Amino acid sequence: MSRADALVAWYRAHRRDLPWRRDPRPWPVWVSEVMLQQTRVESVLPYFARFLERFPTPAALAAAPLDDVLAAWAGLGYYRRARHLHQAAQQVVERHGGEVPDDPEAFAALAGVGRYTCGAVQSIAFGRRLPVLDGNVERVLCRLYRVEDDPRGPAPRRRLWDAASALADHPHPGEVNQALMELGATVCTPRSPRCLLCPLQADCAARAAGVAEDLPRKAKRKARPTITVVAGLARDPDGAVWVARRPDDGLLAGLWELPGLEAPDADARHLAGVGLVGGGEATVVEHGFTHRVWAVHVYRARGTPTTAHHTAVRAVPEAELPTLALTGPALKALRACGVKLPHRRGAGRKRLS
Repeated sequence: MSRADALVAWYRAHRRDLPWRRDPRPWPVWVSEVMLQQTRVESVLPYFARFLERFPTPAALAAAPLDDVLAAWAGLGYYRRARHLHQAAQQVVERHGGEVPDDPEAFAALAGVGRYTCGAVQSIAFGRRLPVLDGNVERVLCRLYRVEDDPRGPAPRRRLWDAASALADHPHPGEVNQALMELGATVCTPRSPRCLLCPLQADCAARAAGVAEDLPRKAKRKARPTITVVAGLARDPDGAVWVARRPDDGLLAGLWELPGLEAPDADARHLAGVGLVGGGEATVVEHGFTHRVWAVHVYRARGTPTTAHHTAVRAVPEAELPTLALTGPALKALRACGVKLPHRRGAGRKRLS
């Protein structure tokens, strides 16, 4: 039995029951793959169901205002994914009559579709013999072939894609690819891999050498700098909370937050830059991004914010705040200040469980 055959047999016997596997049509598969990028399966599950109920087709998503799309995505993080999916759905309507194209080249030309997404959707939904390489697959292949160099380097990366391509050259490429993802999520885990349950254990070079748990080896990333942000919790005469919309480009583009700005220190007087007068400090929250950490100092404030650092401001009753596409830092800050908001399960690494 080939490695690919062993993977398929194992997958059919042991795969988790997930909604996008029950409904492997192109659109649900595509939505699931975008949501699962950098996000845990258990975090995606409730969002996936709600998102497809609201946007059951590419045409439905294409016709929706971007604000509605971002609000439906709020809490999943990495909002660029939602923007790209919205743009891609519009391209599908314009170029392909609303149908997800059954052609790798045409699909890869859509907004936000990289090599991984193209391989995943085209193999699972259309049976195209294309590979995938996400964090879980990378770990499985690094161990299977004992790749000891940092897999993010050009040469190891090419080797891993080539290995994934060879496995996907199979009558059931979608199942091969999903088996690799599932294996990495449930058996070939970062710590304490369950090698005795692995269908590839006999061929695993890292297991044979006793180094499975040491791979993949990645160079340590540089420490992320901490950036000070000063924000104001201000209300209008009716008690509605003032929020501000971030610029349409850059970090957290187009999302809503408490009026504020990056500052050299945590002095409340910096709030004058957004038209507010700061009072006592209400809370400090930290929020990590890929390349930086925000330390957000929130002050009770008064006044009407300006658009000096934002594209729009509005006063929103507390009951309506959950309908906005709020940034993660804003959600943390508002909750810390006693504003009742539903908790949304946050983002983490993809498919770790």
